[in-house]
Amino acid sequence: MTGLEPAPHPAAGPETTALPAGEIVLRDEGTRREWRVALDAFSIAACPVTLGLYRAVLGEGAADGAGPCAPVTEVSWIDAVRFCDRLSLAAGLRPCYSGEPGPDGLGIACDWTADGYRLPTEAEWEYACRAGGAAVRYGELDDIAWHRGNSGGAAREVATRAPNAWGLHDMLGNVWEWCWDRFDPRVYGPYRVFRGGGWNDLPRGCRASCRRKSHPTLRTDDLGFRLARSQPA
Repeated sequence: MTGLEPAPHPAAGPETTALPAGEIVLRDEGTRREWRVALDAFSIAACPVTLGLYRAVLGEGAADGAGPCAPVTEVSWIDAVRFCDRLSLAAGLRPCYSGEPGPDGLGIACDWTADGYRLPTEAEWEYACRAGGAAVRYGELDDIAWHRGNSGGAAREVATRAPNAWGLHDMLGNVWEWCWDRFDPRVYGPYRVFRGGGWNDLPRGCRASCRRKSHPTLRTDDLGFRLARSQPA
């Protein structure tokens, strides 16, 4: 995004897990439409972005008593894109995003060849969540996810539930995660996808295939994001 300056002090980006190229079949339960997506190799963070990291980079973040290891919430899709570029600059990487978001986020373009941090695509997110499996979850719900039945009514610290087979935590439950994609531009215009279920969701929301959407300016207490990076060709 234009007009960004590096963070006021160096901020080391989180470690990301390299995933191999592959493919995934996405499914929209409302329309019963399925589509296959081929994926290049990419990397993804083991946990959602924490409040501590968000504050270190931007100097802001929801101040509701949550500790630094809680996932950041109350961030819009536009906020998440802005954070990705600020963290990339602080880490000496080339930012992925350019342009001005405008009221609907439609002015943002992504350079998929850049080595900086970005949001995962929806297909990358589900591919990472499933970790080579076909089940709707990668384990028993209480073992892997914070959800309405066990969260105590709030987001919990990241990486306190069991990871999937690729070592990724909180892919289901705790907070929903923004993805790059628009949900269905023909019907919903600028609305962006988020995935994974949150701390207040029933089991149906905490499934690898569950898709939700909202305007890219939405901020709410169970919605955060996770970082990804493209791999060099």
